[in-house]
Amino acid sequence: MSLALVHTRAQVGVEAPPVVVEAHLANGLPALTLVGLPETAVREAKDRVRSAILTAGFEFPSRRITLNLAPADLPKDGGRFDLALAIGILAASGQLPAQGLDGYECLGELALSGAVRAIRGVLPAALAARTAGRILVVPRANAEEACLASGLTVLAVDHLLELAGHLSGQAPLAPYRPSGLLRTPLPYPDLAEVQGQQAAKRALVVAAAGAHNLLLAGPPGTGKTLLASRLPGLLPPLDEEEALQVAAIHSVAGPEPLEHWPQRPFRQPHHSASGPALVGGGSRPGPGEITLAHRGVLFLDELPEFDRKVLEVLREPLESGEIVIARARERVRFPARFQLVAAMNPCPCGYLGDPSGRCRCSPEQIQRYRGKLSGPLLDRIDLHLTVAREHLRLGASPAAELTTAEAARQVAEARAIQLARQGRPNALLGLDQLHQVCVLSEADQRWLEGAGERLNLSLRALHRVVKVARTLADLAGQAEIQRAQLAEALQYRASH
Repeated sequence: MSLALVHTRAQVGVEAPPVVVEAHLANGLPALTLVGLPETAVREAKDRVRSAILTAGFEFPSRRITLNLAPADLPKDGGRFDLALAIGILAASGQLPAQGLDGYECLGELALSGAVRAIRGVLPAALAARTAGRILVVPRANAEEACLASGLTVLAVDHLLELAGHLSGQAPLAPYRPSGLLRTPLPYPDLAEVQGQQAAKRALVVAAAGAHNLLLAGPPGTGKTLLASRLPGLLPPLDEEEALQVAAIHSVAGPEPLEHWPQRPFRQPHHSASGPALVGGGSRPGPGEITLAHRGVLFLDELPEFDRKVLEVLREPLESGEIVIARARERVRFPARFQLVAAMNPCPCGYLGDPSGRCRCSPEQIQRYRGKLSGPLLDRIDLHLTVAREHLRLGASPAAELTTAEAARQVAEARAIQLARQGRPNALLGLDQLHQVCVLSEADQRWLEGAGERLNLSLRALHRVVKVARTLADLAGQAEIQRAQLAEALQYRASH
C-alpha cells in the first residue's frame, strides 16, 4: 500500500488536538517532503526517522515520500511526531500492515538508534486518546504518567522494533500496568508548628474554607511565610478531575517530574520574576506560575518588591480563573484558578508599629512603599491581616496549638455546606448567586453600607466582605449571616 494514516497528538497549551500523519509513496526521484506547518524540530525529524528506520533493520524506501501532518493550519513542534512518522513510512512501504492502525495513537521522539525517547505533555494526549477510544503508544519513560488517565490502554515501548513487532503480530505487547509510584502525596507541614498568631490562624482557616485570597502584613520574623506554607494542607483534597488538571499542566510544563500526585500545588516565585514567568508566554506560549498554581496556592512574598506591571497582570486571572496569551499566529488559553496569599512588611525597614520603636521610615517613604500596590489589586484580596510580633517562647510545646488536621476538618465541613448550597466556594459566587445566598436583614444591610462608606470601600470590596461573612457563618454552622460575622469580615478590610 502506498498510503498509510497514523494518529498522533499535537500540544497547544494544555490541550492535545488530534493530528493525522499521512504517508504517501510515489514513483520518481528519491526524496522526502514534510508538510503541514512543521516547526524546526519537526522538520529535522526527517533525518532522525531515516536513521532510526535503517538502524532498526528496515529498508528506507527509495521513492518519492510525502509526509503530511494534518490539519495543515495547526502549528506542530517538538519530536513527539517521530514515532508516528516512522510507522507511517513503514506501513506505506508495506513493511508493516496498515490495517488496524486506526485504533492506535503514537507519541515519541526517536533516537538515531531507533530508541524511543520521552516527551512532554503526555497526560493531555492520554486524556484525549481515552475520549477517542484508541490505544496510546508512548515511550516507556512516559507510561506511568499516561496511566493516570484511568480506563486507557497504554503500550510502553523502548525501541521502534518493539512497536513494529506488535503491529506485525510477531511479538504482541501487553498493556502497561502502572506501579503507582506517582500516587504518593507528601504530608503537609503542620499548622501546630506555628506558635501563637491565633488571629492569623483564624484568617488562614477562613481563607481555606471560602477559597478567599489573603494578604499578611507584619514585621520580619512573625511567621508570615510559615503560615502561608500551611494553607495547602487545610484545603480539601483534589477530586479526580482537579487532580488530572493539575497533572496535565505539570506534564506540559516539564521538566519537573510528576511526583507526589495528587497534591495541591504551592508556588512561591521570587519577587524578581518577570511578567511572562508569572502569567506565561514565550514564542510558543507555555504556562507561568499562576497556571502551575492552578487548584492550589500562589504565594507572593515581599509583595511590594514585585514590579508593579507584573502584579497588575494578576487582576484578570484573579477574577476569571484563566489567562489568555495572544500571539501573532495563535491564542492559547491556560487555566489559572489559584488562591493568592501575599506577604509584605508594613514599611521599607519592616518595623513600623513594632514595640521596639526601631522604625525610622518617614511618612513619604512609607507612602511610596505602599503605593507600589494598586487599589484594584488590593480590592481583589478578601482578607487583609496585620501579623504582629509576639513574645518569644523558645521550646514551647505545640500540643495546645491548632493542628492542620483539626483546621482541615473545619474547612471540609464549611466547604461541604457551600458545595451543597451553591456548588462552589463562597469566593467564586457570582452576583446572581451572591444575592440569593447572602441575604441580609434590612438593618444589617444599612449598617454594612454605612461602614463601607466610613472605610471608603468600593462596591467590589463590599461584595467580598459579604462573601467572607458568609464563610464565617458556614464555619459557625449558621444558616443566616449575623451582625457578628459582618463585623469580623469588616475587620479583615480595616486592618491594613
